[in-house]
Amino acid sequence: MRLTALLTASLLALPSWAEPDPSNWESVTEAASGQTVYWHAWGGSTTTNDFIAWIGARAAEQGVTLEHVKLADTADAVGAVLTDKQGGRDEGGAVDLIWINGANFAAMKDNDLLFGPWAEDLPNWALVDVEGKTVTTDFTVPTEGLESPWAMAQVVFIYDTARVDAPPRSAEALLDWARANPGRFTFPQPPDFLGITFLKQMLMELAPDADALQSAATDASYEAVTAPLWTFMDELTPLLWRQGRAYPQTGPRQLQLMNDGEVDIAISFSPGEASAAIANFELPETVRTYVLDGGTLGNASFVAIPYNANAKEGAMVVANILLSPEAQLRAQTPDILGYGTVLDMDKLDPEDRAAFEALDLGPATLSPAELGQALPEPHPSWAERLAEDWVTRYGVAD
Repeated sequence: MRLTALLTASLLALPSWAEPDPSNWESVTEAASGQTVYWHAWGGSTTTNDFIAWIGARAAEQGVTLEHVKLADTADAVGAVLTDKQGGRDEGGAVDLIWINGANFAAMKDNDLLFGPWAEDLPNWALVDVEGKTVTTDFTVPTEGLESPWAMAQVVFIYDTARVDAPPRSAEALLDWARANPGRFTFPQPPDFLGITFLKQMLMELAPDADALQSAATDASYEAVTAPLWTFMDELTPLLWRQGRAYPQTGPRQLQLMNDGEVDIAISFSPGEASAAIANFELPETVRTYVLDGGTLGNASFVAIPYNANAKEGAMVVANILLSPEAQLRAQTPDILGYGTVLDMDKLDPEDRAAFEALDLGPATLSPAELGQALPEPHPSWAERLAEDWVTRYGVAD
C-alpha cells in the first residue's frame, strides 16, 4: 500500500505538460483527438494554401483541427517561439507546427526550441527514402528526428520557348544572355528565400572552392569564396529587369512578370511549378524548365514541432498524414503542387506505386534523369551572410 501511494503521489506530481511518447502511437492519436494544431506555414501561394486545407480535411477525419497560420517569413514563427522561451512560457505555446528548413531549423536546434526526437517514430516514416534523398540532414545540419520531411525540391529555371531559343545553362552564359537581352531576367528580392537561392546557385558554380560551403562560413572563408560572386553580381545587376532598381517580392510575383511578358527567364525551387502554373492558366503553354550544366541545388521541406507546442500529438498526426502515399501523390500532382516525393517507391504497396508511376508530371516538368543529382545545400551560415551582404551592396529596392 505504501509503495502504491508513493507511485500515485509521484504521478500526480508530474507537470501538466509532460512530454508525449512518440513511440506509443496509440496514445499519441488518442491525445490528438480534439486538439487544434496551428501550423505556421508560408501563405504566399494559393495552390499551397489549398493543399494545406486538404491536409486539414484529412486531419479532421482523425479528430484534429488544423489551422493554417499564413507566414510571409518563417523567421516570424521562430521568433515567436524564442520569445516564449525567453519569457519562460514552456507550455501552451501558440505555434504547434512549422514548415521549416535551413537556417531557421539550425537556429531552433541551436537554441533548444524543438520538441523531439519524434519524426522517425511516425508510422509512415517506414515509407521514407532515407538513402536516396536528403531527409536526415537539413543544409548540412543533422535532423536527428527533430523534423519530418514532406516534400523534395530542386532548383530549375523556367523559360518561355516562344521568346528564348537556347536558355543559358551556366552563370557565365546567363551573364552573356543578359547582356544581349537587358531587362528580361530578374529574381525575387533577397532576403526572400528564392532570391537567396539564386545567389547560392551562382555561388556554387563561381566559388573557387565549393567544398568550403559545406562548413560554417568564417570571415576569412566568406571573403575568399564569395568574391567571384559579387564580381558577377556587379555586372549582372544593371542588366536585370528595371535595371536592378526593383525586384519581384516573391516567387509568384516573378512568375506573374513572366506571364505578363516582362521577363523571359525565372528561377523556381519546384520542378513541377511551371506545369502547375500552365494548368492553372498562370503561365503560357510555351513555358518549359531546364537545369544548369553543373547541376542545381536541392533540399527537402520539413515540419518541426516547437518545444512548448500546445498540441504536440496533433502536430505529429498532421506530420504523419503529410507522409502518407495519398498526400505525397497529391503534392506531386502538377496542377496541385508539383513537389517531389520523399517516399521510396520500393517501399510502397503495388497499388500506391502504380499511382505514382501513372502520374502525368505535366508538359514543363523534367524527368528525374533530366533533373540529375541535386547539389547539396551550403551550411545555413552562408545564406545568412549572403542576405546581409546583398542588402549592404545593393540596398532594398522600393
